[in-house]
Amino acid sequence: MFKKLFLALVFSSATVLWSASSYAGACSGSTMSDGHKGGQYPQQYELSEYESAAGCTMGFSENPNIASINATIQGNKGLAGVADRLPDEPLVVVPYDSIGSYGGTINFLSNATEAGTSDMLSTRHVNLVRFADDLATIVPNVAKAYSWNDDFTELTFTLRKGHRWSNGEPFTARDVEFWYEDLMMNANIREKPYGYLLVGGKPMTVDVLDDVTARFNLPSPMPGVLATLATSYNQAFMPAHFLEQFHPEIDSNADANAQALGFENGWDALAAYYGNSGWTDTPTPMLRNPDLVAGLEYAAYPSLEAYMTIEDTTEGRVYAANPYFFQVDTAGNQLPYIDYQNERYINENEIRLLKLVNGEVDYKSQSVQLESAPQLLDGAEKGGYSIQINPGCGAALFSFNVTHPDMEKRSVYGDIRFRQAMSMAMNRDEINDVAYYGMGTVEQYTGISPAPDFVSDDMRNYMTQYDPDAANALLDEIGLADTDGDGFRELPSGAPFAMNIDYATQGIGGVEVELVARHWNDVGIKTAFKEVTPDEYRGSQSSNALDVHAWDKGHPLAIVAGNPENFKPPFGNYFSHTQGMLWAAYIDSGGSDGVEPPAWVYELSDAIDQFQSYALGTPESAEWGKKMTTMITEQSLLLGTVKAPFPTYHRNALKNFAQFKTTSYEYYRTYPYLPTQWWLDE
Repeated sequence: MFKKLFLALVFSSATVLWSASSYAGACSGSTMSDGHKGGQYPQQYELSEYESAAGCTMGFSENPNIASINATIQGNKGLAGVADRLPDEPLVVVPYDSIGSYGGTINFLSNATEAGTSDMLSTRHVNLVRFADDLATIVPNVAKAYSWNDDFTELTFTLRKGHRWSNGEPFTARDVEFWYEDLMMNANIREKPYGYLLVGGKPMTVDVLDDVTARFNLPSPMPGVLATLATSYNQAFMPAHFLEQFHPEIDSNADANAQALGFENGWDALAAYYGNSGWTDTPTPMLRNPDLVAGLEYAAYPSLEAYMTIEDTTEGRVYAANPYFFQVDTAGNQLPYIDYQNERYINENEIRLLKLVNGEVDYKSQSVQLESAPQLLDGAEKGGYSIQINPGCGAALFSFNVTHPDMEKRSVYGDIRFRQAMSMAMNRDEINDVAYYGMGTVEQYTGISPAPDFVSDDMRNYMTQYDPDAANALLDEIGLADTDGDGFRELPSGAPFAMNIDYATQGIGGVEVELVARHWNDVGIKTAFKEVTPDEYRGSQSSNALDVHAWDKGHPLAIVAGNPENFKPPFGNYFSHTQGMLWAAYIDSGGSDGVEPPAWVYELSDAIDQFQSYALGTPESAEWGKKMTTMITEQSLLLGTVKAPFPTYHRNALKNFAQFKTTSYEYYRTYPYLPTQWWLDE
């Protein structure tokens, strides 16, 4: 009750802002605008590196509100001084424009849990490494340093001595080993490991060399593993000190420990806290069942993120600044500057837009499509916010369920002539003009976006020409004919044929969907469309029930080098396209389940394994890259439309907000732009 009353006071009244710089130590602080671009890595220093470069000795300061913030974290104990909470060598972040002021609450909107939450997650997310804001340099983050051996089969991370979880417990290399060996590779938790956590389909191993050194041992070379860790929402560590108590293979009392909290057994508890996906933004059972956890030593789910969940309801979530966060600014002030994050769930796109126009939100990117830009730009001055129009990595794509449960539809969707016909039936120039105001570029899907040099112009433009006559000829050839004279084609058996496009504005704009449906109707393929929530869309996708998958998708070269999912069934994940689910089931089960895929699917899978075994930029990498991108493009498995920019919204009171190089999920949204150094000027 006290916590709820406290939070009500926090959110109903203005929070006093303190100037962080007034608490600074001997280092006076510097910013990017002063010309301080960073040390060995852009926009950051290790502590000793900064002290040497600046000629100062850093003292550490904390948020004056930190004791009251800590009191909202369920089960956290009293705090030691800030110097004792920070690692021995914290990461020093160079702010963009200014040393910030502490205080305030940043307000966010999302669709719902797991649906549109990467805006918020990317503002507090951490991993061992990350991409710098140049989107080219991989820099240490949670890890103090990383190194490869000569043949890219051993990747070693050095952690920060003295780094602590949000409850004050030590963070060690065991937490890295526990995540990979005991969670991600355990079939009781996840039956099939993610492809991006394997190397050529085989698992790695993790060695704990000492408390601050963890080594990934790869079964074969794969330099791109590092880029995967730099962009993945799946953090490469989990709190072993907390989760081991529920792990039946580690703790003999795991089932009893779990049952005391109302779970069926230990595996059930691990699934509740960690999930079977590694998704780090699921609701925490502790906050949903406070009475059960009242006696636990560690009540809140431990985190290394900048913020951690303190309230979780069907209306939204609230997060508090992590009192043990490992970053400081150049004046020695512990980050983040902002006290709380307040996330509200609103699934209706028009209501979200209205709140943005009214200036009720501090930052929004996900689920904002270019078609909304005029409305947002018109209201910017009055609403006190700014809009960036930034390039995306990929494009809105359409794909057909080639393993559809309806056998006749499966046969049609699996026929390459149908997919080619549907590609040529789309008038992409009209899509660009109407949905994207002529700001986009027509582009076919090649599996890598932006397309690298080894992808030819012929592949970039493969079957993107608007040619309804050629499309009609292919459909006739397949045997899809209008037998009843109603203007729409029937299946070869004579049965009615109709396609449905369910779409969510999180993944694609409604204007584009409407245009594509009309284009396909024009060649006699009866196509209806309906807007659904992201969770509804993903529910249908997961049950293999969609006719057409419609979602934005783009994977830059560096990410494809470590993540094979675009080129292996089901050709995506829960958050994108999975139109080959039964092909994946067949391969995973060794042929005992699912549907046998055609030979080209195996050839494509082999090609991505070969590609990932070479360093980017080598002749071998380019050779295999050309083979696999040509193969997936010519199969017309996913149909590209227009590569267009997207809006990024932020309220003007939110300071140290950088110019984004891309508005996209692929580099994990705000993660490269260091939102831990945002602050509120009000």
